[in-house]
Amino acid sequence: MPESNAQVPNNASQSAQAPKQLFVIDITYTAELPVIEANLQNHRAYLAKGYEAGFLLASGPKNPRVGGVIIGRFDDLAQAKAFAANDPFAIKNIATHTITEFSPVLHASDIAGFVRK
Repeated sequence: MPESNAQVPNNASQSAQAPKQLFVIDITYTAELPVIEANLQNHRAYLAKGYEAGFLLASGPKNPRVGGVIIGRFDDLAQAKAFAANDPFAIKNIATHTITEFSPVLHASDIAGFVRK
């Protein structure tokens, strides 16, 4: 195999300790934007609880504004599904949630503590 010229930036990390599984929750709006906007405050308040509890890493709307993305650390797929099912967007049936589980074997050193928790 040829030698690679790729260089790893100083802010990249490979966990010595086994990383926890992360989950990407892909939200797709099924209602018009004015309905989404009317429920956005409750949705964000729900997400804020996840940040306060320490299991959410990032979230935000897609561009163009057809849904959103949530990245979090959950014990398992069932816990991620339960979190998504309790999102006010899901309860109001104005968005769908698709969940992808992944192993963050490489990550920025800035999030090493989050990944290893």
